[in-house]
Amino acid sequence: MKLTFHGAAGEVTGSCYRVETGGVQFLLDCGMFQGGRLAERKNRRFAFEPREIAFVLLSHAHIDHSGLLPRLAAQGFRGPVYATPATCDLLGVMLPDSGHLQEVEARRDGSVPLYTEAEARASLQLLKPVPYGTPLVPHTGVRCTYRDAGHILGSAIIEVVAGGRTLVFSGDLGQPDRPIVDDPARITAADVLLVESTYGDRSHKTLVQTLDEFAYALNDTLASRKGNVIIPSFAVGRTQELLYYIAELQKAKRVPRMDVYVDSPMATAATRITLKYSKLPDMDHVRFTESVEESMRINKIRAGAVIISASGMCDGGRIRHHLRHNIGRPECAIVFVGFQASGTLGRRIVDGAKSVRMFGEIHPVRAKVFTINGLSAHADQAALLGWLDGFRQPPAQTWVVHGEPLPAHALCDRIREGGWKADVAQPGQTIDLSRP
Repeated sequence: MKLTFHGAAGEVTGSCYRVETGGVQFLLDCGMFQGGRLAERKNRRFAFEPREIAFVLLSHAHIDHSGLLPRLAAQGFRGPVYATPATCDLLGVMLPDSGHLQEVEARRDGSVPLYTEAEARASLQLLKPVPYGTPLVPHTGVRCTYRDAGHILGSAIIEVVAGGRTLVFSGDLGQPDRPIVDDPARITAADVLLVESTYGDRSHKTLVQTLDEFAYALNDTLASRKGNVIIPSFAVGRTQELLYYIAELQKAKRVPRMDVYVDSPMATAATRITLKYSKLPDMDHVRFTESVEESMRINKIRAGAVIISASGMCDGGRIRHHLRHNIGRPECAIVFVGFQASGTLGRRIVDGAKSVRMFGEIHPVRAKVFTINGLSAHADQAALLGWLDGFRQPPAQTWVVHGEPLPAHALCDRIREGGWKADVAQPGQTIDLSRP
């Protein structure tokens, strides 16, 4: 049995790992690379023949894990894509939206889209829902089980038994004790482990500290400086958590009255899907916008608005329009509540850029920038190590994936300190899983 790291190795996007065993090839995830022209080039070409892939095991719906499924199908893949029911529901919204954005950006740039909205909708026919804990046999000699990863709605840890070996793919692991989703399931045994490392070099602030920071950002902007708060947010998971915490802060009278706008059709749809599987607090104070006209009207508001919009890394979607209208205003604030990958517009702003280019124009960054990492849906180093403690004995091989070099190596070093054999996965690397 062989494993090749085609993405999310030495970086946090493009999650894709190919397994070859017993004459069959399958993928763990098929995610889109994010972050500028290099990512665009990576998205254009698969390092394998899509027609030769028998099936895909998908960990969750985030685009950096699922976003190339339509392109895979358009280039000849015809097998099933297995995912949890909630992930299938979310993909029904997210993949067509991604296809629409590909077409919009291609028209603007005069290029060819990675895939169209129609191709994205066609790829949805390949989805096969698999509940947590239900054994699945996608091919002779391959058995797998999905466990709750506690990252977003429907996210999964995937256990695969093939070729006499047990491979565990962590997917994206969630931080424990968060609303809406459960804690990550404990896994006790594996021969080979792939573990994510997005925040493998640091600890998140406590929830108390995080909510203090969030309340300060809201009060400082809305009450003191009389501006707007712009929050780039992932449409799935993070937006719903933000609505939960804003409701809690308002209930405790820790923040002023505000007009909250969720300006993302995908986030609106994802919220409806979340309500199907979980509970959210009263949202009478929230306005969900659908049309472009409604979105444009928000940009006329000069003060008192909290605008939550996608994409979470500012690389597309309506958030860029809201940034364009507010980033140059010193009375406003941009509040980042999630990881910003290298090469993205969000990362440039977080890193202190004095100006940024959007829509062919240079915009000075005068708004106050807040970064609140404690709201991340990714486990921090302590939570990752705590999850690893659930194994009864070290796996024969542990590969650290889904992390930029510094956090990946930091986590790898900590794992080795525990007596485990661990290495950081390299892009394009192929390993033999049959050897200890």
